[in-house]
Amino acid sequence: MTCDESRLLHAYLDDELDAAQSAQMERHLAACPVCAAAQREHERLRKALAQPELYRRAPDALRRQWEAPPVPVAAARRRHPVALAAAAGFIGALLLSTPAWLWLARPDAAPAAVVDEAISGHLRSLQPQHLMDVVSTDQHTVKPWFEGKLDFAPRVKELAEEGFPLAGGRLDAIGGRSVAALVYRRRMHAINLYQWPADGADTPQAIARRHGYTVIDWRQGGMRFVAVSDLNEGELKQFALAFDNTPH
Repeated sequence: MTCDESRLLHAYLDDELDAAQSAQMERHLAACPVCAAAQREHERLRKALAQPELYRRAPDALRRQWEAPPVPVAAARRRHPVALAAAAGFIGALLLSTPAWLWLARPDAAPAAVVDEAISGHLRSLQPQHLMDVVSTDQHTVKPWFEGKLDFAPRVKELAEEGFPLAGGRLDAIGGRSVAALVYRRRMHAINLYQWPADGADTPQAIARRHGYTVIDWRQGGMRFVAVSDLNEGELKQFALAFDNTPH
């Protein structure tokens, strides 16, 4: 086994390899300090993400605020005219005292909520037994697996010739709805590609980077796609372009 083949490290850590592949990986890890270090880093990250102190239940007072009906704007103005005027004055002063470029979102910036959910889903998938529900490099195996589990047929493409081999897929959720998550590989990196139906015209790629992860969000042909990985922006753009241009 070569270091290039050790892109299966995630599958090995998730116990998704057969006995022969697992034995090969163990021998490679014993002989290769680089891959062994990568294994330790992945295991450290998974243990860190699994710590119960990372998860908190929202306070009851905050939950009641979420569940309370919204106050109409007109009513809010009547109830708190002085507070609203003060807030408006503060915001105006802040805008005037801040360089304009800090208030302009990047024209290609992905929506913050989608970015947060995509990264959270990607991190969950790196925990043991979470990456894939169906393991296969064959689109004709992965795509049928979703039948009956979603209200749409996801687009599944094989991109091994472009350097992004298909590894499998799973069910996930973004924005309160079930979505398809396809898993691709790039060397030792995992790429999660989320997709679900979306109304509206096609949109160009919107890009965001946060906490060391890159997220690309776009719409094409009535579907919305969100790709997330710890790959650099250039390689993830290459992946998104390859997916768009490959027939299914």
